[in-house]
Amino acid sequence: MALPPIFDRLRLPVIGSPLFIVSGPELVIAQCKAGVVGSFPALNARPQSLLDEWLHQITEELAAWDRDNPDRLSAPYAVNQIVHKSNDRLEQDIATCAKWKVPITITSLGAREELNQAVHGWGGITLHDVIDDRFARKAVEKGADGLIPVAAGAGGHAGVQSPFALVQEIREWFDGPVALSGAIGHGRSILAAQACGADLAYMGSAFIATAEANADPGYKNGIVEGRAADIVYSNLFTGVHGNYLRGSIVNAGMDPDNLPEGDLKTMNFGSGGNTKAKAWKDIWGSGQGISPVRGVLPVADFVAQLEDQYIAARRELEAKVRL
Repeated sequence: MALPPIFDRLRLPVIGSPLFIVSGPELVIAQCKAGVVGSFPALNARPQSLLDEWLHQITEELAAWDRDNPDRLSAPYAVNQIVHKSNDRLEQDIATCAKWKVPITITSLGAREELNQAVHGWGGITLHDVIDDRFARKAVEKGADGLIPVAAGAGGHAGVQSPFALVQEIREWFDGPVALSGAIGHGRSILAAQACGADLAYMGSAFIATAEANADPGYKNGIVEGRAADIVYSNLFTGVHGNYLRGSIVNAGMDPDNLPEGDLKTMNFGSGGNTKAKAWKDIWGSGQGISPVRGVLPVADFVAQLEDQYIAARRELEAKVRL
């Protein structure tokens, strides 16, 4: 199945994933101008009224870019909605997104049929992130247009299944849009995501180390200096298992190799979960695919680098196939 027309403007088959605290208008606008989908969590806009201002800014700046650059039109943007019952502003956020007719809605931690219907009502599409085939089926049954399989090694809330196994199971019954998440930080990995059956790569951690990201300099340096071995998988901080930078856990006064279990009942996004150290603010999320990140770059330069890597990987693969 071909991707929906909304993705026709992409320079690379990439969605910049929504990063709690880190993703704001500056990062999203830079990603879209560079030719990849930019996204942010609705909950990053605090107070709730700020969401309207952000969507106005994004809409106006991208429209101005398109007027001035008709040969390099911007990519669409996305807003992430946390569907879990702990999010008490979901209805307000959906109404604000309806006002601006947000092109893509990414839903997490729950699937709701009425939300999908609302997005379809204003002409948008929905992508739902899942960690296994069972949740994928539920999401599609409730009207999601596409899926984001979150495989082992992804940053933030992540699954444990191999991307090969997870995408293969989904592709046995689903031919809609699939964006693979999990340890993708290089152009070669974007091509690999497509080779295993996904349409798009879903990248987050590498974008933390960009000039436009709203991240602490120490966080950015942690991404630049980190490798897969520096990632810790735990459910302590939000009640849901996720991947985090080891150094940030140590700096918070905890032993990353001896963390207690968390409790989903105490999950409260943005307030710190089960510890005094605040998830995302003090405990920094990251996926395993950060070793290719060698420095803090403007988004435009980073995407150009990804494109060069992607093209080179395609050529290498084509040469191998000919052999």
